[in-house]
Amino acid sequence: MKLDMTNQMRLEQRMKLAPRMIQSMEILQLSTLALLEKIETELNSNPVLEMDEPDETGGMPPEGPPQIQEPIPSETVSKRDDFSKVEDFADDTDGYFYRTEISRPGDYDDVDKKLEAMNNTPDTGLSLNDFLNEQWRLVDADEKVKKAGEQIIDYIDEKGYLKVRLEQLYNKDKNDFTYEDLEQALKLIQQLEPAGIGARDVRECLLIQMEQSGDNCRFEKELVSKHLDKLLENKLPDIAKKMNCTVERINEAISRLRKFDTSPGLQISKTKNPPIKADVIVESDSDGGFKVSLADRSIPSLRINDYYSGMAKDKKLDSKTRQFLNDNIRSAKWLMDAITQRKHTLLKVARTVVDSQEEFFEKGKMYLKPLPMSEVADKIGVHVATVSRAVAGKYIQSPQGLMPLRDLFGGGMQSSDGGSESFEAIRAKMQQIIDSEDKSKPLSDDAIKRKLEEAGVKDIARRTVAKYRKIMKIPTARFRKKF
Repeated sequence: MKLDMTNQMRLEQRMKLAPRMIQSMEILQLSTLALLEKIETELNSNPVLEMDEPDETGGMPPEGPPQIQEPIPSETVSKRDDFSKVEDFADDTDGYFYRTEISRPGDYDDVDKKLEAMNNTPDTGLSLNDFLNEQWRLVDADEKVKKAGEQIIDYIDEKGYLKVRLEQLYNKDKNDFTYEDLEQALKLIQQLEPAGIGARDVRECLLIQMEQSGDNCRFEKELVSKHLDKLLENKLPDIAKKMNCTVERINEAISRLRKFDTSPGLQISKTKNPPIKADVIVESDSDGGFKVSLADRSIPSLRINDYYSGMAKDKKLDSKTRQFLNDNIRSAKWLMDAITQRKHTLLKVARTVVDSQEEFFEKGKMYLKPLPMSEVADKIGVHVATVSRAVAGKYIQSPQGLMPLRDLFGGGMQSSDGGSESFEAIRAKMQQIIDSEDKSKPLSDDAIKRKLEEAGVKDIARRTVAKYRKIMKIPTARFRKKF
């Protein structure tokens, strides 16, 4: 096969995103809290960028470096003023060495940014493993049992369960403890806080908690130890027959069992929820409509320092310094333009959404209409990807509460009156039907389908009802039945 090189011309179109456009898209999809973080980072890294805010006297802060006042000639100062200054100085410096620490030259100039970031990092809190180890160190036991317990604690998951068998933890060739030491250590660990820790399954977890509760739980212990499987399947009449008791007695026991925690480890290692702040606020207007505004009062107003801006135009400076200043000025302008563009785009999207979903803000979820993002994009004259970025991670505060802005978008199905019904509105109707059902005879998915059709939802399939029920975490009719 012969290989050779040839020149060839080809005409094609390619879309390339400029850095300014990329930055604008990144700023657009940031939430208010994330945008504040971004602005703070830029203020720390860009010397020409500063916050535009009035000083305490009501005017604007002075530009440029601090001004140095000329010293007052000593000839013009009287002896009385000299003595008063000495007295003031003595008052001001009284106890100075007791209030301050000795500092080395450069302590204030050479700030360790990594150390500062570590000091400002929030505490992660105590993990479940650390919490158990702190208690285990105080347990009075043999040294071999203590070592066995340390190994067991390392294998307890975040919910508080020991998911490995003791046989797997025991290795007679490597470990200094015996299998009996592991068993003894596990019994001691199961007495630690929180109650139920170290259990190997739900049954053992509940039994441990009942043992430590101090209440008379003899009936509940028998119910859990012998009939937990049937209890989870809601076969209460079968359990009542085997335990020779009434179904009402079992229901009373179930009510008492609800106070116990089946995931005790999560009491310590709880997942921290990130903070949520509204980006858009919708309020009722006096005219009967709704007023839309952005919750951006916490976003500072930015400007470029006039002193550095003048330095960048000074041709007496060397080219390297001017290039550094011009690059930072350009970056600051891009950031300010991107923030302004974000504000305008988000406000236009929010107003269009509120106009389309006005009935939802008045009456609730059952009146939420289908609203594709493409429809909003066409109304405000932008690409659908811009709308998607504008609503990403944003929250809206309205008479219906705080909710993700993206939840106001979505598809739907045709209703019996010729209109359309959103999927969220269908789920709201479905929830209302299930809440009002007779719990002694709960509705099947087919019965829920018929009820939805009577409510105006046209041609909905039974598998769609089952899918929505799973999304809403609603159990089947057998598990919803109450005896």
